[in-house]
Amino acid sequence: MKARIPKGPSMNDMLKQAQKMQEDMANLQAELEEREYDISAGGGAVSLKINGKKEITELNIAPEIVDPDDVETLADIIIAAVNEGISKVEKVSETEMGKITGGMGMGMGMPGMPF
Repeated sequence: MKARIPKGPSMNDMLKQAQKMQEDMANLQAELEEREYDISAGGGAVSLKINGKKEITELNIAPEIVDPDDVETLADIIIAAVNEGISKVEKVSETEMGKITGGMGMGMGMPGMPF
């Protein structure tokens, strides 16, 4: 009695599936780059907008926190806002891409992958 080996998807089917995943990822990447996020720090004293390309598109600083004798605190609040913005963009991108890839290839430097 011969054991039957279950027949899986053909190589052609797998290639089509990989191509579709790559197209879906490229479309999602373009959409993610267009998104804009509102971030604030220092209790709202500093707010900014950052897009999916990690570019700051707007920065607002409440005048009452501008103290010429304490520039370091202002710098720290701005840095916190920028870092929060970058972190948010990365988390959303990773989550959205993970929905397509199922976590496959994320952060692994696979050729053709956007991350």
